[in-house]
Amino acid sequence: MQYDQFIKHVQSFAQLDSREAAETATRAVLETIAERIVGNEAHQLASQLPKQLGDCLNGREGQNGTFFSLREFYERVAQKADVDPIHVPTYCRAVFSVLNSAVTPGEFADVKANFSEDYDELFAPSAQIS
Repeated sequence: MQYDQFIKHVQSFAQLDSREAAETATRAVLETIAERIVGNEAHQLASQLPKQLGDCLNGREGQNGTFFSLREFYERVAQKADVDPIHVPTYCRAVFSVLNSAVTPGEFADVKANFSEDYDELFAPSAQIS
């Protein structure tokens, strides 16, 4: 999936008013994913994304992920994106949904394996992207 398509889908799923807001939300979610998962897994995920998105995930190769709850995940995304926390779950679900369509099923399953059960709402089946 190309960068422009990825951002367009995030904007649509999250019902964001602007492309810039979708880009900000996407970067914030990807950077927080990188903090949460094993660095090598983040690098593998990055390799399946456009460079502009993959850059948000790189730089932690060889490091373990940091455990934090879904609530803290949302707080970190809100801080990075400088948005009202009430909107963050929608942004996160949008990015995870687009990620699911943008990478191979095996890679998405590997990413999911890095998250505890309290994150299940981010991995819920969603509408397919055509």
